[in-house]
Amino acid sequence: MVERMEKLFKLKKHKVTIKSEILAGLTSFVASMYIIIVNANILSDGGISVKPLIIATALSSAVSCLLVAFVSNTPLIIMPGMGVNALFTYTLIRTLGLDYHQALASVFISGIIFMMIAITPLSKHLMKAIPYNLKQAITVGIGLFITFIGLQKSKIIVSDASTMLKLGDITSPEVIAFMLIMVITLILFLKNVPGGFLISITLGTLLCMCLGIINLNNVHYTMPNFNEYNDIFFKLDFSGLSTVKFWIGTFSLTLVLVFENIGILHSQVSDLLKAPDKTNKALMCTSFSTIICALSGTSPAVSTVEGTAGITAGGKTGFVSMFTGLLFLLSIFFIPFISLIPDVALAPILIIIGCLMSQNLKNIDFNDLSELFPSFVTIILMPLTYSIVDGIALGFILYPLCKLCHNKGKEVSKIMYSTSFIFLLYFAANSFIK
Repeated sequence: MVERMEKLFKLKKHKVTIKSEILAGLTSFVASMYIIIVNANILSDGGISVKPLIIATALSSAVSCLLVAFVSNTPLIIMPGMGVNALFTYTLIRTLGLDYHQALASVFISGIIFMMIAITPLSKHLMKAIPYNLKQAITVGIGLFITFIGLQKSKIIVSDASTMLKLGDITSPEVIAFMLIMVITLILFLKNVPGGFLISITLGTLLCMCLGIINLNNVHYTMPNFNEYNDIFFKLDFSGLSTVKFWIGTFSLTLVLVFENIGILHSQVSDLLKAPDKTNKALMCTSFSTIICALSGTSPAVSTVEGTAGITAGGKTGFVSMFTGLLFLLSIFFIPFISLIPDVALAPILIIIGCLMSQNLKNIDFNDLSELFPSFVTIILMPLTYSIVDGIALGFILYPLCKLCHNKGKEVSKIMYSTSFIFLLYFAANSFIK
């Protein structure tokens, strides 16, 4: 068995052992397991109950991790992406009006387009075409959007008829619980406690039990309900294929997937692992994982930033991904306990993730208004419009306009001009739908 693993993952060549890779895999699993809960929680806003979504998230994560392990031999953790899941739920379903199964069909088509891009030189050309400052702005904007969702789930921010938003009732049990959990989560995070997010979720859930926020009367262990999961497993609805809104959603999803994954994989594989030769294989695996996610019943996959924890812990081969994938499979049988976790226990994590993503703000050029203004619009409109795509689209449209106004039109690539025009068509089509 050991020799087979050695031959398969080339452990000696990478100067690692099975023990060290297992420890790295455990680190990645503990760091990223919360995504199973948070992803299902966000997707449930699209009209599907949480429990089958937990199965979908865990199953697609397991298969995707096994795929990237055996094909690219990299220690990446491929899971439904944070931020992309918000795009899936709040833009495709709530804004464009697709139902859940039509949105899955959109994910499937996006995965095919993404895979076609990944296996051709187009991915490299696209990455070079996107201005550096806009790349940073997209990350910051998604971070603010995730933070905004976290604040809503915490009940700190609630809707208001006059001002649209206002401060919630800070004396309510939910808000009190959130503030206590936020403190716990921050302490664990700032102290770099391994598995800090998972610990905070556990402690936060126990606290909510003590405060009576969670009803334990009907809680008992049951095996996963795969009959309920059958409602979304391989249940893609292509009836919207002939509609403009379907293709608006698909195009938007594809843009986000391509740009986000190229950026993450470059930092993880080329920079951290020092293995640029594996980047293309990893990108192909991620694109195919999006198709796996659609068939499994969940939002698209990305190479998670949390997987960096395992890389930092010394993981260098696909053994890490394989081991983590097997742990994801095992987690399916603990759904009754995972689904107990309330929104207020998850909200602090969303806020911290948003904060981390917002660090990229420091990389934006504040001295050049032609760079700053489209970046600012991209960032601020994502949370304010409740749409990641609208923020990206307006930023892409404004960028060449600002450059032309500053007599810097030559700095904009032809691909960027083309993309801006496509986004103009996107808004025109969106207005037609409304």
